[in-house]
Amino acid sequence: MIVIDAASPTPPYEQLRAQLARQIQDRSLAVGTRLPTIRRLAADLGLAVNTVGRAYRELEEAGLIETRGRAGSFVSAAGDQALEQARRAAFDYAAVIARVGIDPTQAIRIVEAALGSAPTP
Repeated sequence: MIVIDAASPTPPYEQLRAQLARQIQDRSLAVGTRLPTIRRLAADLGLAVNTVGRAYRELEEAGLIETRGRAGSFVSAAGDQALEQARRAAFDYAAVIARVGIDPTQAIRIVEAALGSAPTP
C-alpha cells in the first residue's frame, strides 16, 4: 500500500519512489510483478501523471523496475543486482572509514550529505 503525505516536506515523487523501492527490496513486490500503469497509479493516489512518471523513471534508472513497452512496467531481477552493488559499496566505504579513523556517526553524516546533494537522474 502506497501512502502519500501531502503535508510532508518530501516531494510526492520521492515518497512514491522510496515506498516502491522499499517494497521491491523487502520482496513485498516480487520480481516480475506488473506495476500499475502510470495513469492508473496517478489517479489512485491523486497525483499528477508526471509525478508518478518521474518516480518510475528513477526506479528504472536504479534497475529496480523495467518497462516493456506497451506491456507495462515490472519489478526487475536487476533490482537484486543494484542492491548487491550498494551493499558492496557500503562495505568498501566502511573499510575506508575504519582505516582513516573517522567516527561512524560522522561517516553517516557524510553519506547523508552526499545523498542529499546527489544529482537527480
